[in-house]
Amino acid sequence: MSDFKKYVQRYLDHIPSENWLEELKKSGEKTVEMYSKLTEEQSLFAYAEGKWTLKELLLHLSDTERIFQYRILAFARGDQNELPGFDEELYADQSFANERSLDSLLEEYQLVRKSSQILLETLNPSVLNNIGIANGNQISVKTIGKLIVGHNIHHLNIIKERYLVKL
Repeated sequence: MSDFKKYVQRYLDHIPSENWLEELKKSGEKTVEMYSKLTEEQSLFAYAEGKWTLKELLLHLSDTERIFQYRILAFARGDQNELPGFDEELYADQSFANERSLDSLLEEYQLVRKSSQILLETLNPSVLNNIGIANGNQISVKTIGKLIVGHNIHHLNIIKERYLVKL
């Protein structure tokens, strides 16, 4: 198994059922529920020096999902252009998430997630297996959709294991 396939599989392994579109909805709801219980002060917490705050992590989820949405759209429409990767650390450093209210970050997350749901639910099933190249690796539309879910659940687990236990 290539390093890229291992990277993808570590996220896909988090999806608890075969119905990944339903899990997309559930993971979004869990994220909103978890963040809705935080205060502004708590949302600025990072579990260790150099780690993202909860606000930065939430915006990271939105940023990543937007990038995955573009990849899904491009490949579903048959675009054969190779799409670039992105530096998640650079995006987080330039996000200014900590200067925003938690409510605005949550609203943005919910809108991005709703957009993903609509995009994925309305794709013709025939394009789910379309393949494109992103960050130098071949990947299908369906796998990118599943990555949105697995990536979100991965970070929910980190929040539970490393953040909430210290708040």
